[in-house]
Amino acid sequence: MDIFKKQESNVRSYSNSFPVTFSKSKGCWLETKQGDRYIDFLAGAGSLNYGHNNPILKQALLDYIEMDGITHGLDMHSEAKAEFLEALTRLILEPRDLNYKVQFTGPTGTNAVEAAIKLAKKVKGRSSIVAFTNGFHGCTAGALAATGNQHHRQGAGSNLNNVTRLPFEGYAGIDGLKLFETMLADNSAGMDKPAAVLLETVQGEGGLNVASNEWLQRLSKICKAHDILLIVDDIQAGCGRTGTFFSFEPSGIKPDIVTLSKSISGYGLPMAVVLLKPELDKWQPGEHNGTFRGNNHAFVTATKALEMYWSNDDFENHIQRSSSMVDDVIQRNIKRFPELFVQRKGRGMMIGIECKDGNTADEIAKTCFENGMVIETAGPNDEIVKFFCPLTISESELMQGLTIFEDSVEIVATKYFKKVS
Repeated sequence: MDIFKKQESNVRSYSNSFPVTFSKSKGCWLETKQGDRYIDFLAGAGSLNYGHNNPILKQALLDYIEMDGITHGLDMHSEAKAEFLEALTRLILEPRDLNYKVQFTGPTGTNAVEAAIKLAKKVKGRSSIVAFTNGFHGCTAGALAATGNQHHRQGAGSNLNNVTRLPFEGYAGIDGLKLFETMLADNSAGMDKPAAVLLETVQGEGGLNVASNEWLQRLSKICKAHDILLIVDDIQAGCGRTGTFFSFEPSGIKPDIVTLSKSISGYGLPMAVVLLKPELDKWQPGEHNGTFRGNNHAFVTATKALEMYWSNDDFENHIQRSSSMVDDVIQRNIKRFPELFVQRKGRGMMIGIECKDGNTADEIAKTCFENGMVIETAGPNDEIVKFFCPLTISESELMQGLTIFEDSVEIVATKYFKKVS
């Protein structure tokens, strides 16, 4: 590990929490060269919803490479891209009565967010957007301006402007949408009319805060009434993580723009897209581009993932069963250790347990790692232990991970009670 300390930038973070060198992975398991195995409840921060080296996706990719399929294509037409667009339309968009065009951006979530913000400003001819407290949208300038987390914001090295921050649902007991409506109606409120509102329906890094269906419906109505575009950042919450393909489905809203990345490729390969209503496609050719927006290997695995997991309801039902198992364990531990835990957070398999403080959550995550599990924390003070295992995990493997969590909680609780006694 000396090579990492010597040559890799201090900006690395996950390797500080999990100081081993991994060499192999499959399904929900990570393995070191020494043969130590860890069950993965991080899943590439949500980019491995279908697991590590999913055998069906892997075979599709190997077959494509073997036939010398296009790898790098810029934004030229390719068979792999056509097949992805057809599968996305047939299996995802049409069944949900969603009419979107697809923009391929540089293959990162933050690039998709940048494109969405740029497009909204271009279409509406306005310079600002609205974002919400505890939101996280990426670390490039525009996306970072919409991000609330001070740790990430202070890395910008410059001013982060043109964003009005509003309280997310439940924040400090404030009705943020009523405030929004009041400010839009008041010529002296000092808020320029925004081009768009940008939000996560379930805030990933910000603490697994969930926007209710009613709140999202209110927000959508406000945006329509005031000619403001609604952008849903589904980069972490999408592709089934909350229980449905899009996180906003239960609310019935139809955002103007949706951003997807992370698990959209299905295999952990870099890929990002912006879904936009056809009437918003005001881009000039090449106006927003990226050298690696044509990652055909990602198109191949993305298509296979859609065909494999979204052709019927079986996968969604599996996610619901898994969510119930995790929820049972969370609720049991909240009842057992009210001194340590506050509440359950999140929805579907984007779920976590809020601890009394960040130190408790950190201690639990560290103890889990010592016992063979990779799991991280989230929230403004890292006070939430975040369960983010692959969605394809079996019931027996999920139970293995949850047992490690409960055993680790026992260890941390014992230390806590010794300290306070």
